[in-house]
Amino acid sequence: MKRRSALVQLTQVGVAGLVLGGCGFKLRGSYNYAFDSIAVMPNPGGPLGIELRRSFGDTVRVLELDAPLPQAQAVIDILQEQREKTVVGVNSSGQVREFQLRVRVKFRVRTPQGQELIPETEVLQQRDISFNESAVLAKEAEEVLLYRAMQTDIVQQLLRRLVAVKL
Repeated sequence: MKRRSALVQLTQVGVAGLVLGGCGFKLRGSYNYAFDSIAVMPNPGGPLGIELRRSFGDTVRVLELDAPLPQAQAVIDILQEQREKTVVGVNSSGQVREFQLRVRVKFRVRTPQGQELIPETEVLQQRDISFNESAVLAKEAEEVLLYRAMQTDIVQQLLRRLVAVKL
């Protein structure tokens, strides 16, 4: 009986593998960039710039703080990094019930000589968050986590756009 259930489970795993393989599913691999070195400006920049530097890993050499700019093959300028919080819902007595959080980033990619590879572009992420005045500390912690998740999403979008750059 145990042998038969093990055989059934093994068959189910095999079928699931075939279905996933047949639908085109594949794990995300590493990105292939057209450049070997990049400068992230301003240096050191805000939290998004710091996370972007870390995200390149071993595939691209990110210039250090004191390195001269001409050593980079590409330069990404973070022109604006803005966090917004607006009220989108109130109850009948005027108390806030829902906020909308936004992270707005403007950037451009260029060569050290000034040739524009990606023109000035804005990326926007937004999330809605409910609010309850009896759980203020928990909602503040949730807000921090949502901002961090939006920042990570934006960094991933930037990396995908950098893959499309041709020198």
